[in-house]
Amino acid sequence: MERVAFLVDESGARVDCLLNPETVQVARLAGVRPRGTADGRLTGAGLADDPLLFTGGGRTELVLDLLFDTDLVESQVRPEDVRTLTRPLWMLAENSATEHGWLRPPLVRLVWGKTWNVPGVIVAIAERFDAFALTGTPRRSWLRLKLVRVAESSEAAQAGFEEELAAASTPLPPGSAVVAAADGAAEPGWSGVRFDLLAHDALGSPLRWRLLAEHNRISDPLTVPAGAALAVPPATPTVATPTDGGTGGTTP
Repeated sequence: MERVAFLVDESGARVDCLLNPETVQVARLAGVRPRGTADGRLTGAGLADDPLLFTGGGRTELVLDLLFDTDLVESQVRPEDVRTLTRPLWMLAENSATEHGWLRPPLVRLVWGKTWNVPGVIVAIAERFDAFALTGTPRRSWLRLKLVRVAESSEAAQAGFEEELAAASTPLPPGSAVVAAADGAAEPGWSGVRFDLLAHDALGSPLRWRLLAEHNRISDPLTVPAGAALAVPPATPTVATPTDGGTGGTTP
């Protein structure tokens, strides 16, 4: 059920995540800091705000919440300990690469569906375990990691953003139907249908999967059977316009 992957640039290795993140938080910190002197911060009692120094650049951070569960892995390769699945992500936060003689975390690319391809380094990772076996072995992990985008020119960042948006396909007309196809091996609790890719085909973006699910009254997208026909909703919710009862005017 791998849907999100981290590709290590130097080695070409692929580290798969078990499930799509429930949430993705993206934050941008501009290159701005308080202006200071050798004696400390430059400010004054008569100022409403501290003087700022515009340094350029900045920092873009992505925080992902991921779920790993040994029961969701194929029985032939199912590990006893969920840490077997999450350890490769921990290793990506180690200073295992060298640049200009200095150690640093390896450069990776977050790849998700057809619209996410973000180069960066993993700077923080944490996980919470539950579903312990009698031996104390954890079988489920709720993992959170922070990816910081690597430095690139503003032109390259703009081009990458436009490329991500252009990757969205042309949505189908509202009222038409899209047929669910199995994009993976069916496993317990999952029909094999990639609902995010289904939303991409129907609405032009995998991020609109909730709209497709709600329109078809689907509570669990993982159980949609292959071959099912789903109605395509409008790309944006429609707002009903109040009528005036046919009088041709508005009600004061």
